Amino acid sequence: MILRMSSLFLRTLREDPADAEVPSHKLLVRAGYIRRTAPGVYTWLPLGLRVLRKVERIVREEMDAIGAQELVFPAILPREPYEATGRWTEYGPNLFRLKDRKGADMLLGPTHEEMFTLVVKDLYSSYKDLPLSIYQIQNKYRDEARPRAGVLRGREFVMKDSYSFDIDDAGLEASYEAHRGAYIKIFDRLGFDYVIVKAMSGAMGGSRSEEFLAIAGNGEDTFVRSAGGYAANVEAVVVPQSAPVDASAVPAAEVVDTPDTPTIDTLVDALNAKHPRTDGRDWTAADTLKNVLVMLVNPDGTREPLAIGVPGDRAIDEKRLGAQVEPAEVVAFEESDFEKNPALAKGYIGPGVLGSENASKIRYLLDPRIAEGSAWVTGADKTGFHVINLVHGRDFTADGTIQAAEVRDGDDAPDGSGPLESARGIEMGHIFQLGRKYADALDLKVLDQNGKLVTVTMGSYGVGVTRAVAAIAEGNHDEFGLVWPREIAPADVHLVATGKDPELFAKAAEIAAELESRGLTVLYDDREKVSPGVKFKDAELIGVPTIAVVGKGLAEGTIEVKDRRSNTRTDIPVADVVDHLVTTVRN
Repeated sequence: MILRMSSLFLRTLREDPADAEVPSHKLLVRAGYIRRTAPGVYTWLPLGLRVLRKVERIVREEMDAIGAQELVFPAILPREPYEATGRWTEYGPNLFRLKDRKGADMLLGPTHEEMFTLVVKDLYSSYKDLPLSIYQIQNKYRDEARPRAGVLRGREFVMKDSYSFDIDDAGLEASYEAHRGAYIKIFDRLGFDYVIVKAMSGAMGGSRSEEFLAIAGNGEDTFVRSAGGYAANVEAVVVPQSAPVDASAVPAAEVVDTPDTPTIDTLVDALNAKHPRTDGRDWTAADTLKNVLVMLVNPDGTREPLAIGVPGDRAIDEKRLGAQVEPAEVVAFEESDFEKNPALAKGYIGPGVLGSENASKIRYLLDPRIAEGSAWVTGADKTGFHVINLVHGRDFTADGTIQAAEVRDGDDAPDGSGPLESARGIEMGHIFQLGRKYADALDLKVLDQNGKLVTVTMGSYGVGVTRAVAAIAEGNHDEFGLVWPREIAPADVHLVATGKDPELFAKAAEIAAELESRGLTVLYDDREKVSPGVKFKDAELIGVPTIAVVGKGLAEGTIEVKDRRSNTRTDIPVADVVDHLVTTVRN
């Protein structure tokens, strides 16, 4: 195929779009791959669609290789299946809802667990029909509150979602491993660095869960890993409960005067100045117990206060907290909320009033680092006062624990494999062992070998296809433009004819035709009234990895071939250039 730039539906831009923040967004728009239609909604232009379809092809080939079968569901779906699983409410404002002309509630599909479950229920009834893996590659819709980064976080996106159906947990494990292997092959072929990390199942439910993250400095997901092989999304890091300590020698709790100390730093300074420790060392933030109040907004709109106790040298990680309380949303505890809870002394809140059994009735959860028997400095529930030597288990208790405090570089890995190091990435794929959550909700059962009805167990496996295009762009560009991996580039060769001599264009057209006859796709810049400088800039911006220039070297019998990935140039004899390009593309 020859794509001629004189007629190709393409306009490149020299300036970054005003709303673009990350390289992939800037370059995909500037190079003419996508065009913004509305916030979080993009049109895929011809070059972009070629890349998108190549990603889809790779995904499809590897899914088919494990025996998964493709189908496709509608995007407009009825309310009832999502009502049965609770997700009509749990999705909250992220769900695009609409009514048909008869007033029936409908939605635009964000994911299709319910539909996959129901179609299997409709068609299969015996263990002999299983195991089964089915998938689709289809547009999804989520009403993101803050769509950003172009197609990395949009409101409409293409996703591959597949589901496995097995008679027992051993079958689920086998299906999970088959999908995991397919995902490794997919991401190896897509051409970016990635890491597999433990993850939270979140609103999807289920047990075992892993994410495939493309490593990117400006990625929106933080993960941690150790030299010993531990890797997890930061939300999924489980800090072990600290072992109990002996508090028999700790003096009785004592309330001390600490005026004007609403922050940890001011409190530590005041303690060291007025209430020095008896063991001679200074007080530090790690000696304090910080009690943070937030408000949880449930999908049905109800609000519930929550108090979280963490060591004073740790902050609350919003993503970790959010993952723990899904599907509720975390919002700030506002002044009006304090007015409704007069027992709370703002800036001096301690465990004395927190907890479902105490004055405020506010649920109180502790970081697992707060060991039973450990002594703390914390608020005395009275403005201007704190309490020292307050011992967990002796002087206060909580309603439970929560994994919400920040995870830091240097923290020990939960599995003991060494200190943690953090990095950032872009979520490209997520695999879950769903278990029987959706099968139970929708009554998906089959007859087993003994003629007894048993509930089917499921796995869920997603790949962000449009997101993959952006993630590849994030990891494959330079100061001049995109540099696509060969397997997903929009063309095999970008052929550029420069100069005014008709002979140059005739030879370029001849080379393009020969390459096409050899099975290559050629992006041919045949524009006659465009300067060489503009053509070269466009070629570098568009990012086809091999550029061939028919220009002034033709008089000497050579064609310049540039490798965008190594940024090297080679003069190839005209008679050899087609063979050279074919070999380059296919090796």
